[in-house]
Amino acid sequence: MELETMNVLADALIRMGSAIGAGLALIAGIGPGIGEGYTAGKAVEAIGRQPESSGAVTRTMIVGCAMAETTGIYGLFIGLALLFFNPLL
Repeated sequence: MELETMNVLADALIRMGSAIGAGLALIAGIGPGIGEGYTAGKAVEAIGRQPESSGAVTRTMIVGCAMAETTGIYGLFIGLALLFFNPLL
């Protein structure tokens, strides 16, 4: 094979790997979504059982959801970085 053809194949292989990696990184958004929904449901249950503790439960739920959401944001950033940052430069 000539050098130009090998460079084109190498470029295609790197882009394919970047696309697959980005897709896998964006799957990371599923976990936080499930976790936050579960957390909100349990918070509603807790407030329903003890309405006087709603302030503490809500505060704890918001902090927990914020921490869980960072995982999804990191996955989104990595996915976008793999798609749009040129790894060949």
